[in-house]
Amino acid sequence: QVQLVESGGGLVQAGGSLRLSCSASGRTFSDYHMGWFRLAPGTEREFVAVISWSGGSTYYADSVKGRFTISRDNAKNTGYLLMNSLKPEDTAIYYCALTSIIGGTLTYAARAYGVWGQGTQVTVSS
Repeated sequence: QVQLVESGGGLVQAGGSLRLSCSASGRTFSDYHMGWFRLAPGTEREFVAVISWSGGSTYYADSVKGRFTISRDNAKNTGYLLMNSLKPEDTAIYYCALTSIIGGTLTYAARAYGVWGQGTQVTVSS
């Protein structure tokens, strides 16, 4: 089984930037598509972005399109989420997650992801 550890969260002012990292161990990282989700207080878990196993395809939620960039480095078993022009409404716990490429597709549906990290808090002050 693969394990995920997120890092890079913190407190930032509106308009600032953060880069989240998702480090994978235990199995071949490139056997999975990788997604980022977030959970804010009083809301449901929200899809943020997904990247294919090769890095060749990416999709974003409309709320982050043009501001966030998802990427991965399979040689380092690490995925990233670069967040620019942050807004207070981006405040949430951010989770990376993996869905197997075997029978799997790029999807925004959280139920399709079988491996999750513990999350990292991102707080954007106004």
